[in-house]
Amino acid sequence: MRRALLWLKQDLRLDDHPALQAALQADRLLPVYVLDPALLRPSPFGPRRLGVHRARFLLESLAALDSGLRQHGSRLLVVNGRADLVIPTLVDHLGLDEVLTLEEMAPYERNEMRRVRHALGVPLIELPGNNLLREEELPRPLNELPSVFNQFRDLMEERLHVFQPRPAPPHLPPLPSGAVSLMAPLPTLSRLGLGEPQGVPTTAFPFSGGEPAALARLRDYLWETQSVQRHQDSRNGMVGSEYSSKLSPWLANGCLSPRRVAAELHRLEAQRGRNESTQQLWMELLWREFFRWTLLRYGSALFRADGLKATARAPANLDERYLRWCNGRTGMPLVDANLRELVMTGWMSSRGRQVVAAYLVNDLQQDWRYGAAWFEEHLLDYDPASNWGNWAYLAGVASDPRRARAFNALRQARQHDPDATYVSLWLPELRGLPVEHRHTPFMLSEPQFAGLDYPRLEHIPENWKPYISSAA
Repeated sequence: MRRALLWLKQDLRLDDHPALQAALQADRLLPVYVLDPALLRPSPFGPRRLGVHRARFLLESLAALDSGLRQHGSRLLVVNGRADLVIPTLVDHLGLDEVLTLEEMAPYERNEMRRVRHALGVPLIELPGNNLLREEELPRPLNELPSVFNQFRDLMEERLHVFQPRPAPPHLPPLPSGAVSLMAPLPTLSRLGLGEPQGVPTTAFPFSGGEPAALARLRDYLWETQSVQRHQDSRNGMVGSEYSSKLSPWLANGCLSPRRVAAELHRLEAQRGRNESTQQLWMELLWREFFRWTLLRYGSALFRADGLKATARAPANLDERYLRWCNGRTGMPLVDANLRELVMTGWMSSRGRQVVAAYLVNDLQQDWRYGAAWFEEHLLDYDPASNWGNWAYLAGVASDPRRARAFNALRQARQHDPDATYVSLWLPELRGLPVEHRHTPFMLSEPQFAGLDYPRLEHIPENWKPYISSAA
C-alpha cells in the first residue's frame, strides 16, 4: 500500500495542481499545511512576514480548501510548527512512504525545502510550481534568460504557448489510518495573536480567500461582466473593485493557477478577439513569470541593498521619515492615502504601489528594502518574486538598465485622482478642505486651516510647482 503526504504551501487549490495529480496514484493521502509561528515574528527588517490581513486571507483559503477536500473524500490537517519538524514526525507516526509538494523559487522557501528533505527518511518529490512554464519549457536555459523584461516578453511572444490546466480530480484517496485523530479546528486570528481586523466598507478588495472565490472572480471578470475589456483604460484606477482584475491575492496564495488564468484568457481571445485590454492582462501574467524566474536565477542577491547591480547606489538611510511613511503621515496626501488603505485593508492599487515606493526611495531617500518588508507584512497579494522584484526595479537596483524610476507624486495625484475622490476616502481629516486643495494642504496658510491635524511638508520639490499653480 502506497501512503503519501501532500505538503501544501502557496498552492491552496484542487484545480491544476501537479502534486495533487501525482498523489492520485497513492492508496492513502494526507493533505497537510504547516503554519510556522516564525512568520508572525519581526523579520530582520522589522515588520512581520505575515500580518493580520494576509493571515485572514490565508485562513479563509485554508477553510475553503478543507471544505473542497471534504467534498472529495479527504480533509486538511493544519499544524503549527516548523516544517522540518512537523513533516518528518507525521511521516514516522503514520508510516507514510513519500512526501509530495510543489517546487519553490524564493531562498527562504527553498532552504525550508532542503531542511525538510534532510530530515526525512522517505523521498521528497517536488512537482512543477506555480508558474506558467516548466523550466524545460523556457525559451532559453535559466542562466541565459534575458534579465530585462522587454527581451523576456519578446522571447515568450515568439511562439504560441498552449496552456492545458488539469481540472480537480473527482475523488481523492482516503486518509491514512490514524490521521483522523490528528484533525483539529483551523486556527483563528485570535489564537495566532493577531486579533480581528475591522471591516472597511470602502475596500477595493471585498473578496474572500479560497479557490471558489478565485474561480468566481476569474469567471466574472473575463466572462460575465467582461470587465477585462476595459482593463487597459481602468487599470490605473484607485477606487472600487472593478478597476483591475484583483486576481493577484489568489495567485499569490495558490488558490488560483496562473495556467488556468492564461488558458481562460486565451480562450476568451479566441472567441471574442484580442485587444489592448486582454493583451495588458497577459503582460501582467508575463511580468509575474519574469520575476519568478529572475528570483530563482539570482536568489538572495535580489534582497541586497544594491540588488543585482553591484555598482548601484540606492539610498541606505533609515530614519523617522520611514516611520511616517509607514503610518501614512508624510504630508503628501496621495502617498498617505495609499499607505492607510494598505494598513486598513491589505490592498493597494498598482499605480499606488509605484507612487509610494518611488516616494520612499527618491523623495525620502530611505532604504528600499524596508519598504518591501512593510509590503510583505500587509499586502494580501504578497509573493517574494513580484514584491522584491518590483521594489528593486523601482529603486534602480534590478537587472533592468534603467535608473531608479522617479514619480512626481503631485503630478500623479492630479492625473489619477483629479477630483481628490481617493484621498478624501482615506484621509478624513482633509474632507473639510476645498477639493482643489486636498492634494496640497501644505499650501494653506489661512487661519481657519491652522488647526488642521495633518503633517506639513518641510520641503516642496521644485518640479511640483506647476501642479500647485495649475490648481490654485
